[in-house]
Amino acid sequence: MKKKLVVLVMAMLAILMLAACGEKSKEDVTKDLKSKVEDMKGYKADAKMTLQVGDEPQTYDVEVWHNNPNYYRVALKNAAKDQSQMILRNDEGVFVLTPALNKSFRFQSEWPNNSSQAYLYESLVQDVLEDKEATFKETKSHYVFTTKTRYQNKQMLPTQEIAFNKKDLSPATVKVMDADHNSLVKVEFSKMDMKAAFDKKDFDMKKNMTGAQLEVPVTANVEDKEFTVLYPMSEITGTELVEEKEVATENGKRVVLTYDGEKSFTIIQEKTTIVPTMTVSTSLKGELVDLGFTVAAMTDTSIRWTNNGIDYMLASNDLSPSEMVMLAQSVQGSMVK
Repeated sequence: MKKKLVVLVMAMLAILMLAACGEKSKEDVTKDLKSKVEDMKGYKADAKMTLQVGDEPQTYDVEVWHNNPNYYRVALKNAAKDQSQMILRNDEGVFVLTPALNKSFRFQSEWPNNSSQAYLYESLVQDVLEDKEATFKETKSHYVFTTKTRYQNKQMLPTQEIAFNKKDLSPATVKVMDADHNSLVKVEFSKMDMKAAFDKKDFDMKKNMTGAQLEVPVTANVEDKEFTVLYPMSEITGTELVEEKEVATENGKRVVLTYDGEKSFTIIQEKTTIVPTMTVSTSLKGELVDLGFTVAAMTDTSIRWTNNGIDYMLASNDLSPSEMVMLAQSVQGSMVK
């Protein structure tokens, strides 16, 4: 009897030891993620990004190419609205391409190292590494971290939940949340090639613009369309719309919204112009900021972006960078004051 009991206890201990071996600690997984990124020479990833900003969710297909250390190609496409945009980084700088408008802008920017990027693997790992207070849990298929973000408007989007696949530590899903833990941005990865190889020309600006225009041709009829004035959904306490002025331009109209109060600002909207032949990229002053649905250029006192064939500029001497980003993100979803 005593012998059977000893055998039973030993068997139970063996089972417990096996179970313990199957579980990894937060430190173990963090170390593995760091090693994975350091050893990786390049990758390709496909994902779907859903934004809960505005009246209805907006979904974008995202294709990412990254060749270590500094070459990037991020293609964003909204199939429903036939919009596409591409961010390129190569030895010449950071470029934002809008194929349908035949436009390219060049930035002298630290992108993507200066902020969180929900669709870049190494950025997600960096967020995990930098947040020493990140929480960790293990599910049947995933390692899940909840971390702080490094966005310019991190007051609006302070936290994110990142799930990595146990099998190969590739990203599975990312949920970027507001202060009330509502998911405003969701990225779902569908494919990840962690051994991708590239040629230098894969990140060439002109080659990528030409290739993108075969998929989304230049839309010369954009200038013929009337546009609906959009208003920011987010509010700045103590500030309200005091004037809406319409000015005639060569391309139709320019609308100027003036907000006044504790923090005043102005929003200008007008139809974008299409360049007949792209020759040289326009150098754009300011830091590249990812608004989710498009990419903007931000200085200390302004933020500029293009969406749905409309150019927007928000200018203010009173708003903080995070407030400008918050307002810019909210303009694209609302058609009511």
